[in-house]
Amino acid sequence: MDTAALRKHIQTLVRGEGAHITFASAVKGFPVELAGRRVPNLPHTAWHLVEHMRIAQWDILEFIKSADHVSPDYPHGYWPETDGPADAGEWEKSINAFSGGLEEMQSMIGDEGNNLFKKIPHGSGQTLLKEALVLADHNAYHLAQLIDLRMLLGVPVRDY
Repeated sequence: MDTAALRKHIQTLVRGEGAHITFASAVKGFPVELAGRRVPNLPHTAWHLVEHMRIAQWDILEFIKSADHVSPDYPHGYWPETDGPADAGEWEKSINAFSGGLEEMQSMIGDEGNNLFKKIPHGSGQTLLKEALVLADHNAYHLAQLIDLRMLLGVPVRDY
């Protein structure tokens, strides 16, 4: 089996390229002053979505790396307590942490020393491949919500 080609395909999927918009494009130019704004009939703000994606991705990465990792309480531990970031610095910190997590997952996938199909010893049948696919699926779902929210707030995406 050509795992090099599979690894490249999974990395592309995790980055959100191909049929999806990238995280970088989804947050580029998003005004921090709108990050906590709610719109009618949508349950989340941009801050909720970005922080939720960051927390979920962090949880997946830490699960892969450590048997000692304890996941947050579900569902409350996966969502921020506030509608918006405290300031622009907190918004940027969340964006940068998420971006760093994406890079870390891509490195794990690209490392030929990591068997994509080997069960994670402290898991219940999960593999690196499965976790990467879960991450890509989860991110794509919430990125679509973020794009819809941007449009409803009058902040179109111009970079994709």
